[in-house]
Amino acid sequence: MEIIFSLEEINQTAQQIISKNPSKIILFNGAMGAGKTTLIKALAKNLGVSSATSSPTFSLVNEYEAKNGQLIYHFDVYRLKNEAEAYDMGIDEYLYSGEWCFIEWAEKIPSLIPQQHSVITIQTLPNGKRQVSLQ
Repeated sequence: MEIIFSLEEINQTAQQIISKNPSKIILFNGAMGAGKTTLIKALAKNLGVSSATSSPTFSLVNEYEAKNGQLIYHFDVYRLKNEAEAYDMGIDEYLYSGEWCFIEWAEKIPSLIPQQHSVITIQTLPNGKRQVSLQ
């Protein structure tokens, strides 16, 4: 699935992604500033999170609770030096919890990612719109 959208259309894009029933573990690929965190915020909102969401760059993981009680974990593993650091923080418990896990910079922890996952790639187009693909 591929979608081209403007930032004003990000909530509709998030709805389309969720409607495709992706795996609950989603890896987000894209250059710094492409809009990974912004898209994750829209996905969380569409899943029922009403509290403020932010990038977990310094905390590595943020936890959000949706209105129906389901949990959403948002990881930013950019600062990790190696996979052992992710393992030490207990990332495997999150990934096998059955809850939503959104992971930015997952290429830093390739051997820790479960086989069953989806991948969202986002890129900025010359006209300022974004192109997102879901695999």
